[in-house]
Amino acid sequence: MTRGDDMGNFQDFGWLPLCAGASIAGLVLAFLAFRRRGVAAGLRVTAWALLPIAAYLTRALQTLWTIGATMVSFVTSLVFNPAVWAGVAVAGLSVVLFVVSGVLRGRTLSAGRKNKDTGDTPAPQPAARPGPAQQSGPAKTPAAGKPQQPAVSQKPAGKDDDFSDIEELLKRRGIS
Repeated sequence: MTRGDDMGNFQDFGWLPLCAGASIAGLVLAFLAFRRRGVAAGLRVTAWALLPIAAYLTRALQTLWTIGATMVSFVTSLVFNPAVWAGVAVAGLSVVLFVVSGVLRGRTLSAGRKNKDTGDTPAPQPAARPGPAQQSGPAKTPAAGKPQQPAVSQKPAGKDDDFSDIEELLKRRGIS
């Protein structure tokens, strides 16, 4: 016995009269929608009403039948087959093991971070910059006659410090 025999063949049903009847009923409802709700609603119902006969003529109905029959046979074989349930149980066990290993790995990583924070394990320290007394080699002096400039000019802190650049720009443009 094949899969198609238990659900019935597609050709066993009278699909043309069924689809034509559904389309005719939909067109009657479309006429009523035209009269009561207007053109937009009538056109929408007409579009829906033409779908059953279009599905029959394009053989999409047969494809949908095959998909439905395959899904039903899959579900029934899943429900009534103990080997399939054993496979589902093994897949569930695999998921549980993945979750547990992730939790354990997270604990191991966080414990390692705590050990570094408390100083249980010596962490590599960055090399300190040598101070003036610790400098090795010849002492570097600024070029004669040129004062050493700071890398970043520091402005006096104040309320207007945030907008001073903007105010200066506005004044140069003659806006304020």
